[in-house]
Amino acid sequence: MKLLLDTHVVLWWLEDPGQIREEAADEIAGAENVLVSAAVAWEITIKRALGKLTAPYNLEAAIASAGFEQLAITHSHALAIDSLPDHHRDPFDRMLVAQANLEGCTLVTRDDMVKKYPVTILDA
Repeated sequence: MKLLLDTHVVLWWLEDPGQIREEAADEIAGAENVLVSAAVAWEITIKRALGKLTAPYNLEAAIASAGFEQLAITHSHALAIDSLPDHHRDPFDRMLVAQANLEGCTLVTRDDMVKKYPVTILDA
């Protein structure tokens, strides 16, 4: 299974893994491909600068140490957002949904708004 992690799941994995449901944690630990989008790094950087969250400053190294792979944002990913229903205005979450669909990933999230989209979800 190829997994794409939502921002909160990345932060939980790195800083407080007990927040992740056991089934989801087992899937993440056993998955061959666990991806972290550039959108996640972007969101964390913005929200950390605004004082809305704490996160490692060595995020890229922390993600690599966890064994996760980076997923770049492509033009195809950005253009796919246009076809998504307007359930959620959060640009980071909309990007993750588009990427999950285009890359054939299961999106790991606990966000109820994201779950409204036509995307395969693993409840974190």
